[in-house]
Amino acid sequence: MTNFDQQISASSRRPGIPAIAYALTACIGVIGSNSLALGPIAPEVANALGTDVPAVMSASAVFGLGTAASAFFLGRVIDRFGPRAMLRVSLMLFAVGLVLSAVAPGLATLVAAQFVTGIAAGIALPAIYTLAAVVAPEGRESETIGIVLTGWTLSMVAGVSLAAVLADLFGWRFVYGVVATATLVVLGAISLTAFGEAPRAATAPSPFEALRVKGVAALLVACAAFMASFYGVYAYVGDHLHDALGLSLSANGLVALAYGIGFGGAVFLDGLIDRFAASRLLPAIFLVVTAVYAAMAFAAGSYAVMLVMVLLWGLANHFGLNVLIMRLTALDPTRRGAIMGLNSGVTYLALFAGTAGFGPLYSANGLGFLAIVASGLMLIAAAAAALAPRPRSL
Repeated sequence: MTNFDQQISASSRRPGIPAIAYALTACIGVIGSNSLALGPIAPEVANALGTDVPAVMSASAVFGLGTAASAFFLGRVIDRFGPRAMLRVSLMLFAVGLVLSAVAPGLATLVAAQFVTGIAAGIALPAIYTLAAVVAPEGRESETIGIVLTGWTLSMVAGVSLAAVLADLFGWRFVYGVVATATLVVLGAISLTAFGEAPRAATAPSPFEALRVKGVAALLVACAAFMASFYGVYAYVGDHLHDALGLSLSANGLVALAYGIGFGGAVFLDGLIDRFAASRLLPAIFLVVTAVYAAMAFAAGSYAVMLVMVLLWGLANHFGLNVLIMRLTALDPTRRGAIMGLNSGVTYLALFAGTAGFGPLYSANGLGFLAIVASGLMLIAAAAAALAPRPRSL
């Protein structure tokens, strides 16, 4: 047999991506749609509930805090009862929160309903990432996780756009009804799809026990710096385009589309990660993200160049998030749920810290300065990733 024939034979024996991976993608899509949909429809919600937009957006902040708290303190039960069971429970609770959001008679009810969805998301997200690691075929771990991560692209590109259109046509309550229905459909798919279960722990380890797993603390530092830099810059790109460059609000849509294309398109290159040691790649990927931010600082005055940089930003962030999850889930398979709970909790705290902390810096110095600060944070992320112990499996 020739080398060419051997390569064809080997590729034909590669296990396929399991169907559950695509259901997990949809799970990410509905959770992301809820977290991102309120922004575009906030003016209509405020008008309907007799309040203002900042007050309405407090529901989004409460969702983030609920997600962080739930991920920190409840993510550990995933290891005790299994990721599939906990994902099903969390999706049911998520649907309840969405229905309550749809029928909310006032702002207080909407805020409470979004807190419920946050608690559900804090369990669902680490369960999703844990399942992605469990069901990934050997040699295709990065591809599987990459497919699951494209759910964020679905929510950013399709979810946000559809939310605005549906709100215009049928009202903002209809948006939450649609997301609730999609959640129930995804729940059915998760329940009916057959796949191997993860090993369960005899007890639910505390978050502090998971934090003591070798390598977890360093990678969580990397996660915090990585996510704070992203949310801190992304939150103010739209305002920069409108105020500094004098562009219409529709320009923000192209930015979101460019980021989504970069983030989602990277899935076609995820197979390359599986050919190299993921443990060695993460610091290098973070350095690439650092370079993107540095270039963005110089490109802030040109909309066309910014679109290119945002596309590259999405591409690099996809690889960074993919490999970060691979490394975290490989540290201790018996504590994946607790570890991914810590990861999700840190992510949502970084969202809050990045958005709040970068705000005064943006007001005083502009977007270019934010990109420089983000570059500094990414150097910290790269250093932490380089110092984290590397498991033999990677």
